Order: sequence, then C-alpha cells, then structure tokens
Amino acid sequence: MKKMNKTFSLMMVVLLIAAFALAGCGSAKDKNNSGGKGKSSAPTLTIFNSKVEIVDQLEALTEEYTEETGVKVEVWGAAGDKYAQQLQSKLTSNQGPSIFSVKVSEAEKLKSYLYDMSNEDYVKNIAPNMELKVDDKIVGVPYGVEGYGLIYNKNMVNPKDVTDYDSFVHTLEKFKSEDINGLGMSEEDYFLIGHILNTPFALQDDPIAFIDKLNKGEVKMADTKEFQDFAKFMEAIKANTKNPLEVTYDGVIGDFATDKTAMIHQGNWAYGMFEDYDLDFEMGMMPFPLEGNDKLAVGVGNNWAINGSADEDEIKAANDFLNWMFTSETGQRYIVEEFGFIPAMTNIEAKDLDPLSQIVLEASNSGQTIPWAFNYFPANSITNDLSPAAQEFFLSKDMTGQQLLEKLDAAWANSVK
Repeated sequence: MKKMNKTFSLMMVVLLIAAFALAGCGSAKDKNNSGGKGKSSAPTLTIFNSKVEIVDQLEALTEEYTEETGVKVEVWGAAGDKYAQQLQSKLTSNQGPSIFSVKVSEAEKLKSYLYDMSNEDYVKNIAPNMELKVDDKIVGVPYGVEGYGLIYNKNMVNPKDVTDYDSFVHTLEKFKSEDINGLGMSEEDYFLIGHILNTPFALQDDPIAFIDKLNKGEVKMADTKEFQDFAKFMEAIKANTKNPLEVTYDGVIGDFATDKTAMIHQGNWAYGMFEDYDLDFEMGMMPFPLEGNDKLAVGVGNNWAINGSADEDEIKAANDFLNWMFTSETGQRYIVEEFGFIPAMTNIEAKDLDPLSQIVLEASNSGQTIPWAFNYFPANSITNDLSPAAQEFFLSKDMTGQQLLEKLDAAWANSVK
C-alpha cells in the first residue's frame, strides 16, 4: 500500500512538472504571436494614398524608410470615388490604414477617425493657415500647396497697374484697343467660374460661416457687397475679352505663350503646359484685385491624416514616419523632387522651382494668401449648377452682373436641396 502511495505521489509530481512546462511554452507562444499588440516587434504601417501620380515614388520612399528604420510599410492606392468608398469601408471595418489621404471636404464626415496631431512637433512647420483643422484640432498635414491668380506677361503688364477695379478695367480696355486679349479664361467649369468665384467668398470675414448661411438661405450673393463688386469685374471681362466659352484650356495656354493674350486667370499647375513653346518673355503671378485684394489664392488639394482608431503603437509608428518624411533630408527631397510638390512646410527648402511655383511658395510661407473657399462649396455644385449659370451669362449680350448673381443664388439653392 505504501509502495502504491509512493508511486502515485511520484506520478503527480511528474504531471505537475509537465503541466508547468506546457504552460511556459504556451505563454512564450502567446508573446511571440500577439498579432502586433506585443512589444516584441514594430507594427507594419499601411498608407492609403489617393494621388495615383505619386504611387511609385511613394513606394520608393517607404522602401528607403524601411531600410533605415526596419519598419515595414505597405502602400495602397485608389483614385476618385473608389478611394473615398474604400477608405470609408476600411475605417468602419477596422481594417486600417495607418495613414491616409483626406480632403477638406471629407474631413468633417471622417472626423471620428482623425487623430489629433496638434501636439506633434512636425505640425509646427506647416505654412500659415495651411493645416487641416476640425473642431480647432490639427488633423491633417498638406501634401503640398497650389495657388492661382492673374498670370501675366512681364513684357506687357506691370502688376502695379492692376490693383483695383478701375485699373483692371483700364488695362483690359487698353489691350482691347491694341487687338490683344487682356485676360484669357476658358470653358472648363473651374476655369470658367469655380476659381474666380472663390475670391468674393474668400474675402468674407469667415468664409465657412458665410457658406453655411448661404446653404441655409440666410444670405444671398446678390445682396453682399463683395459679390456685387465681383459682378462688375465679370461685366468688364465679358465686355473686353474673348468669350471664354469659345476657348479651351489648351487654347488659353497657347494664346498666352504666343503673345496674343496679356494675362490669364490660372494657377502654378499651368507652367508645365508652356514646355511645348519657345517663350520670349518672363511671366509672373499677381492677385485678382477684387476689393483691392493683394493676396494670391493658395490652398491644399489633399492632406495626410493618421487613423485615430488604431492602437497606440501604430499611431506612434505613423507619427514617426510623418516626422521622418517632413524633417529628414531623404523625405524632403522626395516631397520636392520626386513628388513634384510645392512644400507646405516652412522647414523644407525647395530649389529650382518654376517661377510660378516659386511665387506660390513665397506667398504660402509668408501667409500672404486667401483661402480656397470653394473646397467648402456643396458637392458637385460648380459643375452641375454654377457653371451653367456662368455659361448663360457669357452667352447673353444683355445679362448684367447683378443678374448673374441672382442666377448663381438660384443655382446654389438648387445644389443644396
């Protein structure tokens, strides 16, 4: 009996030792397979980018980051509506990404997923008023900036002579008498009305609040001074320049490049179009002088945001990547040379920019800008509603600028139904 008790006791000891050993193995296995939540390895970053033109360059940049830091980065890409739909689906199903593109118009809808970057070091270098904010929190860093105004031929125009309504009209009339088109505009929706209509909105004390009131029918363009003055500019353009409905974007560029047009209402993006021409003049860019405005319209097409619903390790890794991209020599070189962006960060030096981009960069860094209020227009309103009203204005010999405003008010009301 004693022998059996000894044998039983020995078996129990062996079983207990085996149980502890298995528990230890299981614990080690759990630590090594914690799905990225443990401290044993950095998470893999995922970047969802909507600007398809830089996909290859962005992948090359992330490869260099991986080589330098050991952190793996995957780049996803999609464009247009597909991007917005896929982003929403991924975020709501908790599938990432770590970093993603977000436009101003999308930020309010996605704000529950946007990480508050306000206390991160790299945001201190964002050019004045170019950060993406929601509820007074910085939630996006610009890809880069773009700007537009009156691009002019320096052999024909002195910007000191075009500073207000009277001098603007005098300049157009002068060129008309010389059989030169004083100002070139074109038929495309944004070039016809979207960009130029931005100015009276941007000159409001609070453009976003004004748009909100316009959406609710509490104010009208036709009753607002800045728009009434804008209407006079539009009358002068119609009376003294080539009908924009008879001109394409390519046509505007060609006429300006061959000295047939003195000024065009365009942005820095147009400079690449001049590579096909042997220019015999230098060009500059000045503000559209509504109400004596002396600032260029400078804005941001897209922003980098961090997924605030990711875990702490992933958010930290995302911040580390963005900080590296905006502060390291490699990251800054890619932004300017490989992506081809005008940097929206004051700590990034941009060499060898074309003259129009250089002007936009200087305006952005100095804060001498007016905002892109059209980013807050109702979705598709420029193409579906405002452009048809502008087309009617340029087709009609008798429609006044004030009547144009009334048409624009009606078009706006239709866009927010």
